[in-house]
Amino acid sequence: MVYYITLVHKEPDSGYCISFPDVPGITAVADTLDDAMREAATALAFAFEDWEGELPAPRTLDALRQDEDFLALSVDAVVAAVAPASNLEDAT
Repeated sequence: MVYYITLVHKEPDSGYCISFPDVPGITAVADTLDDAMREAATALAFAFEDWEGELPAPRTLDALRQDEDFLALSVDAVVAAVAPASNLEDAT
């Protein structure tokens, strides 16, 4: 199974927002962390279902730590790993 590093942000008085440094433009938002992680897996699966060309290769956390953009974005974030949902019918 392939996992993508995610950044989980939570602002006061708002829900959770998840982004993927290796899959720009794909995000997930939810009121709870559990729902956000589930939505993140679903968002990846839907994005990859229609992806044109080769899927982006996920970098390791060590590789991402060498990326200045990742470091700037991860200052106030929790870092997690998410795999695309394997069954979209169960994910929605």
